[in-house]
Amino acid sequence: MTDPAPDDAVTERIPIVRPERAEPSLGRSSSLMALGSLASRITGFLRQVALFTVLGATVLNDSYTLSNTLPNIVYELLIGGALSSMMIPLLVRAQREDPDGGEAYTRKLITLTGAALLVATAAGLLTAPLLTQLYLGGQTTSKADPALATTLAYMLLPQIFFYGLGALLGAVLNSRGSFGAFGWAPVLNNVVVLTVVGVYLAVPDDARLLVLGVGTTLGIAAQTLVLLPAARRVGFRYRPLWGWDPRLTKAASLGAWAIVYVLIGQAGLIVTSRVATGSDGGAFAIYTNAWLLLQVPYGVLGVSLLTVLMPRMSRAAAEGRTADVAADLGLGGKLASVLLVPISVLLTVFGTAVGVALFGLRAGNLDGAARLGAALAVSAFGLLPFAFTMLQARVLYALTAHRWATFVQLCVVATKIPLMLACPVLLAPEDVVLGLAAANSTAFVVGAVVGQLLLRRMLGRVPTGAVLGTAGRSLVAAAAGMLLAAGVVALLAQGPLATLAPLARAWAELGVAVVLGGPVTVLLMRLIGIGEVGVVLKRLERLVDKGKPRRGTRR
Repeated sequence: MTDPAPDDAVTERIPIVRPERAEPSLGRSSSLMALGSLASRITGFLRQVALFTVLGATVLNDSYTLSNTLPNIVYELLIGGALSSMMIPLLVRAQREDPDGGEAYTRKLITLTGAALLVATAAGLLTAPLLTQLYLGGQTTSKADPALATTLAYMLLPQIFFYGLGALLGAVLNSRGSFGAFGWAPVLNNVVVLTVVGVYLAVPDDARLLVLGVGTTLGIAAQTLVLLPAARRVGFRYRPLWGWDPRLTKAASLGAWAIVYVLIGQAGLIVTSRVATGSDGGAFAIYTNAWLLLQVPYGVLGVSLLTVLMPRMSRAAAEGRTADVAADLGLGGKLASVLLVPISVLLTVFGTAVGVALFGLRAGNLDGAARLGAALAVSAFGLLPFAFTMLQARVLYALTAHRWATFVQLCVVATKIPLMLACPVLLAPEDVVLGLAAANSTAFVVGAVVGQLLLRRMLGRVPTGAVLGTAGRSLVAAAAGMLLAAGVVALLAQGPLATLAPLARAWAELGVAVVLGGPVTVLLMRLIGIGEVGVVLKRLERLVDKGKPRRGTRR
């Protein structure tokens, strides 16, 4: 393999035709995004708890989970990867180059992409039975129900269009320095689905499947359509504009790499779904919910920070300021380490308690909740590497080095597939889901290492040592704090905790972890000189202050 070099767009200076758009404040913008992400993740978590409580670790939940994944698969496969990877850098460059601020370019891009989304939606609906068969592996090998999954897929696949339209509108908003609406939109989706769960319990049995399928799709539609007023507020008025811009040719070539990226990812997902649905009833739902829950802390800081950093890194890359790109890479890595390492340690030590506390509301779900918590515990070490790979991917996209992002994805999936295929051979059926969770996290460790090596060759000096130092010291502090909390829990287990019901005991254990282990961890992080912890605490204070009305000031 030859040494990677940044594409021409990295080093070529783009002539400025228009005055440069003012750079949004990272602190203020990321705080606004983090508030939205926090609300989104909390309501999303409540949605998953409600669904798991109602559906349980059952064949129905496996079938629903897979069917609700299919719209994402088709959307990402046919067009989504191209959108998510290249829209913001392309829009930022058009805003800098074009006399109209990229207005015509944006309208053409949305018109053509919208037409492609309609075609993708139709293709998904026509091939729904084939898609469910591909990911389930057929009736003889799957514990999920292919017929049930196909019925649900017909109701859920129209989400493809709304997912794509939402990505387009979000890219337009973010490229113009507006982050709030896109961060808060998923909250509406979660509220709709929570309402759907309530209706599901109230209607007769023969109507429940229709409520579940159509209601879930309505949630995605609401999440997307709420962005339209926000787009108008930033001055974007969409009117269809057909035609081809020469820059779309380059966009298509970059999108081809993104589609290859998604294709590689689908190979991993096919293996995951087949192994999970073929091992034990409810395993795929347990794996999916554990993975979604593991991403909650990443979503609060990681998604909000990356969304704000992306336009800034794109501008720096377009102007050849690779040192600034590397600085943002280091900033994101250190802040992610300070927040995510303590959470990873907490989940590792108290993962089973987390699963029971959050998903064991019904006595019949206690076993599935405990298995979900165990999956969290064995995979928590992959939280920070996952955040690193997401950050590295954004840097590669900002450098328009899409082929190298695809190479990192290849390394991740090439690590994941053999490990997952080995799980049914080496583990008992009830433990296969734990192996799948650990294999997924291991693959992200490999991806993070490969991505950092690539970026070091492309950018020159990158702050790898500083990021690893922050992560290592955070690990020491968090391990000390959570092991102290675990010791206290072990002592209490011989007394007060012994008489509690499983759900109450799990909450009590988490209370000890948070009330005792949390402050000890923060204190130790300060004592051993992790300066970034102060930045994170100040940012959290700003989040709290943002929610408080202030007298005599305009918000």
